[in-house]
Amino acid sequence: MEDTEDNELLRQYHELAELAGSLAHEIKNPLSVIHMNVDLLSEELGDFEWPGRRRAEAKVDMIRHQCQRMENLLRDFMRFSRMQNLEMTPGDLNEQVDSVLRFYQAQADKQDIEVVRYLDTNLPSIMLHSDSLQAALINLVKNAFEAMDSGGQFIVRTYTTPRGVALDFIDTGCGMDDGTAIHMFDPFYSTKNDGSGLGLPTARKIIEAHGGRINVQSEVGRGTKFLLEFPTPARLG
Repeated sequence: MEDTEDNELLRQYHELAELAGSLAHEIKNPLSVIHMNVDLLSEELGDFEWPGRRRAEAKVDMIRHQCQRMENLLRDFMRFSRMQNLEMTPGDLNEQVDSVLRFYQAQADKQDIEVVRYLDTNLPSIMLHSDSLQAALINLVKNAFEAMDSGGQFIVRTYTTPRGVALDFIDTGCGMDDGTAIHMFDPFYSTKNDGSGLGLPTARKIIEAHGGRINVQSEVGRGTKFLLEFPTPARLG
């Protein structure tokens, strides 16, 4: 009886997730049209001087900003709601990490962030979906860099564990209090004004879709450590 109820709840959840994803897709199209026409209107407002032009341009800029915010929210939500049935292939976690770090190197230099790598060269392969895993890692690195706006050190470490392989992201940023840490993986929870609150929940969902898990330790004023663990193919059963 309990299994039947669980299966029914799971079916309803998937139906609701599919419906929400479809609704987000339907909203995205007219929103893109609004954004495009706001851009065109902005160009026309700038063609000539007239009383009230500056106030009108400020209102158009506000609409454009909110359109962009909604588009970002819909993009993150669609990624969050459809993260399932990934096609996995054997891959090198170090390669995925190195690709993301190279992507962020210019920003690290600009923010005066020292990136320190301790990547185990004997790391066994894991089953992964490259695009989605890199999206999760990018989100975590982005989060760490935002916590170190005055510079700092970012330590990246891979190593083997009894369960499989592990990845540490350790920053020396502002850290989080207990209240923030408890809710950081809750959908739509964000401490940023323009944040969708879906970045970290999506990252966790991607990692769990890889059979992995993510843990966090943080202390205000000292920094944050994200620990990701993935099973190797031999341990996936």
